[in-house]
Amino acid sequence: MAPRKRPETQKTPEVVVRPKTRRSRSPRELEPEAKKLCVKGPGSSRRFDSGCLWAGLASLQVPPSYTSIVRALHHHKLGKAAWPSLQQGLQQSFVHSLASYRIFQKAAPFDRRATSLAWHPTHPSTLAVGSKGGDIMLWNFGIKDKPTFIKGIGAGGSVTGLKFNPLDTNQFFTSSMEGTTRLQDFKGNTLRVFTSSDTCNIWFCSLDVSARSRMVVTGDNVGHVILLNMDGRELWNLRMHKKKVTHVALNPCCDWLLATASVDQTVKIWDLRQVKGKSSCLHSLLHSHPVNAACFSPDGAQLLTTDQKSELRVYSASQWDCPPSLIPHPHRHFQHLTPIKPSLSPCCSALKLQFLLTSALLMTSPVSAPKATWHPRYNLIVVGRYPDPNFKSCTPHELRTIDVFDGSSGKMMYQLYDPESSGIISLNEFNPMGDTLASLMGYHILIWSQEAGMRK
Repeated sequence: MAPRKRPETQKTPEVVVRPKTRRSRSPRELEPEAKKLCVKGPGSSRRFDSGCLWAGLASLQVPPSYTSIVRALHHHKLGKAAWPSLQQGLQQSFVHSLASYRIFQKAAPFDRRATSLAWHPTHPSTLAVGSKGGDIMLWNFGIKDKPTFIKGIGAGGSVTGLKFNPLDTNQFFTSSMEGTTRLQDFKGNTLRVFTSSDTCNIWFCSLDVSARSRMVVTGDNVGHVILLNMDGRELWNLRMHKKKVTHVALNPCCDWLLATASVDQTVKIWDLRQVKGKSSCLHSLLHSHPVNAACFSPDGAQLLTTDQKSELRVYSASQWDCPPSLIPHPHRHFQHLTPIKPSLSPCCSALKLQFLLTSALLMTSPVSAPKATWHPRYNLIVVGRYPDPNFKSCTPHELRTIDVFDGSSGKMMYQLYDPESSGIISLNEFNPMGDTLASLMGYHILIWSQEAGMRK
């Protein structure tokens, strides 16, 4: 398919970047707003209760540093400390540093919700963010220049997946409700269209890219998964799920291993070298609710899944048949979008009826579905909390925090919260360095970093 010109790129005047000068209140100052709760430890069934965690939050948020990192490195060099204990010490030091994290930049560039984000693989202060209207912003918050802004098509153009091209970081891949998976540049040009549905009834919900094998994989809203070469040649197009494929992820260490998540309440594991049809999956991991995401850990050894209600799961990639670690966690919010009911005149054509019904569906779809993600360097899980009155340990005045869990034990390690940005945070991702966090909250993009680094 011939490349086509996208809407012109422009320097957006709508972006508002405001340094946060006032220090966030401490957990002790926030105690009147949240009722204290007890934090329960893991049980024998490997099921963990996250709770609201405001009981003794000061001690929870600033865990004691039991050992000096310098001493741990010295002991490791002398052969007196094993690598796992050193890694645990480094992770503990990082968790301790989260007490000094604050929102230091904030942007609201879109007229619709932000739906996807991707960090630049080599520039730790640069990220790309997509919106429900198809707008895309490239933002280097480390400089004063205005971000680069690519205008989308508006309603029905929601960006569902966003990845930098690992072979050329001036380009990026997108999947969208516009019905395409494409390669674009930041001048607004479409360089290659990988998939196109040519109908408003089918759109693409997620994508992933492998630099090593030069493959692109994408999934659509009717259960199909498509594998292509980076030159655009389709390798196969198979219906692997009964319903919408919400997420696709390639294992970062074994890129022939693919995980697909779906609203059919399954996550499936595939060997791309042996795919012949939906019955050829290696494992099918059943869930109690539709699944929003399935993400491999940075070392490829674990798989993290996020359902659409109140559960996170951590699977071992070497033991798919073993029961996963379960982390109860309230993060649902998509069902609160207001349904849209189109009204039609008696002479309305069938084509117009189809368009209006599809547009209504797009506007009520959970395009900002919550997803838990991994820290790029430590065995930590990051996910936004949306208090649920039906959740077992929910209490009045529970806050909409960003929760950090230990990936091995399921224990809550820390909660980030800013009273001036208390909306529902649907997506959180650390940059490749692991020292800066980007969060999507409705129309807003929040950048969290250490307070000491903000003063530099």
